[in-house]
Amino acid sequence: MTAIRTAATLVLMRDGSGAIEVLLLQRPDRGSFAGGWVFPGGKVEPVDAVSDDAELTARNAAVRETAEETGLIAEPESLVPLSHWSPPVQLDTKFLTWFFVAEAPDGEIVPQPSEVVDHLWIRPADALKRHGAGGLRLFPPTWVTLDTLMAYPTVESALAGLRQHELRVYATKQDSARGLAIWEGDEGYEADAPDTEEGPRHRLHVGSLPWRFEHR
Repeated sequence: MTAIRTAATLVLMRDGSGAIEVLLLQRPDRGSFAGGWVFPGGKVEPVDAVSDDAELTARNAAVRETAEETGLIAEPESLVPLSHWSPPVQLDTKFLTWFFVAEAPDGEIVPQPSEVVDHLWIRPADALKRHGAGGLRLFPPTWVTLDTLMAYPTVESALAGLRQHELRVYATKQDSARGLAIWEGDEGYEADAPDTEEGPRHRLHVGSLPWRFEHR
C-alpha cells in the first residue's frame, strides 16, 4: 500500500468590519483542487522535516508554502493548530493535512502564478454564502474551517478560543449515494451502524447547494 503524503495549510486572518477576514486563493483549472478556493498550503517536503515532530514539520511546511504562494511570511511559533484531516478512500490524490491558523503578517500579497490565479480577503460567512449560491468552489475541509471561524468576531478572540480547543480530527468517510461527508461521532460513521433521525450527527451534506453541517 502506498503511504499517504502529509500536507499543511495555513489560514491567515485579519480583522475586518464586524468580523474576521481570511485569505482564500483560487487554484488553476488542473490538479486535485482544480478551480477551487483554498487556504495557502501544500505538501510537506524534506526541507521541512524535524525528526520525530510531525506537528513542527507541518508548521514549517505551512509557513514555507504560504511564503511561496503569497509572499507573506509567518513565524512558525505564531501558528495555532486547528485540525487534522484524513481523506476518504474514494479520492485519487490523498493527503493527511494539518490546518493551522495565524494572524496575517504585514506585507503585500505576491501570488505565485503557477499555483494561484486569483485571491481575496473575505469574511467566512460571506464565503459560505457565495459557495451556497454557486459562486465559489469550496472543498469540505475549507467549508468546515470557514464554518468554525464564523464564531469569532476578531482575530484575537479566534486565536484565544482555538488555543483552548483540542486538535479537531476529521477522518473523513464519503457516502456518495446520500451526498454526505461523515466523521467520527456520527452514528453512521461505521459501515454497519444504524442511521436514525435521533442519533448523533457529525456530517456535512454535500449533495446539493447550499451545503449543510450537522453536529449534535
